[in-house]
Amino acid sequence: MPLISVYIIAFNEAEKVRAAIESVRWADEIVVVDSWSTDGTADLAVQLGARVVQVEFKGFGDLRNQAIAACTHPWIFSLDADERCTPEAAKEIRQLTESPDALDAYHTPRRNFFMGRWIKHSGWYPNYRQPQLFRKGAMRYDQKPVHEGYVLESDKPLGHMRQAIWQFPFKNMAEVMHKANRYSSLGAEKLKHKKISMWSALLHAKWAFWKHYLFKLGFLDGWAGFVIAVGNFEGTFYRYVKAIEIQSGKAWRAPTKPSLSQHD
Repeated sequence: MPLISVYIIAFNEAEKVRAAIESVRWADEIVVVDSWSTDGTADLAVQLGARVVQVEFKGFGDLRNQAIAACTHPWIFSLDADERCTPEAAKEIRQLTESPDALDAYHTPRRNFFMGRWIKHSGWYPNYRQPQLFRKGAMRYDQKPVHEGYVLESDKPLGHMRQAIWQFPFKNMAEVMHKANRYSSLGAEKLKHKKISMWSALLHAKWAFWKHYLFKLGFLDGWAGFVIAVGNFEGTFYRYVKAIEIQSGKAWRAPTKPSLSQHD
C-alpha cells in the first residue's frame, strides 16, 4: 500500500489546526508547515503527533514548495488549516493511490461553510484550488506570493476526485476583513508592474462583484452570497489601490507645513 504524506500550512491557527490534523490521522505522515506562529500552533501540532517544519514566509508559492520538500512519502495530500478531510474523501484518496491506473495529480472539490450555511454558488463550489492529491515530483508551485498557481510535471492528464473536503474559511467578519487586508497587500505585488489607475481599480472591483453575485449565482446564496460579492469588490479595489501606492513610491504623509488658508 503506497504511503501518503499530508502537509498542512498554518500560521497562528491554533483554533483550527487541531480539527485539520484530526481529520487526516489516517495518513502515514502529517507535516505542519508553520511560519513561527506566536499562538502555540506549533506546540499543539506536535502534541497531536504531527511533525512541524518552520519556514520563513516568502509567499504562498514558496511556502508550498517547501512543504513538498518536507514530505517523505511517494504521495502527498495538501490541506490548509481551515480545511477538513472527510471520511469519504479519505477513502477515495486511498483507493486512488492504490490503483494501478492512478494519475499523477488530482483536483479535490471543496464545500465551504460561511455565515451559518453551506455555500452552493458564488464560485465557492466545487471551489478547486491547486491539485491537492499528487505524487511527489509530479507538480510544483509557481512563486506568486498569493493565489499561487502550479506546474504539472507529468505527461498524464489532471484527475478530479469525486468526494469533497470541507472548508471553514472564516469564523467571523473580523477574520474576513483581516484576510482581505493581508491578501490584497500580497496581491498588489503582482500588479505593480501594470499600467493601472483609480478608475481601473474601480472597474475591476465592480466586475469582481458582479461576477460572483450575478454570473456565479451568488444571489442564490442569500445574504452570504452578497457578503462574498462585496468582499471580492473590496479585496479587488484595495489590491489595485495598494499597487498604485507601490508604483508611486510614496506613502501617505503629513504635510510639511501648516495650511495657509481654509481653502488649501
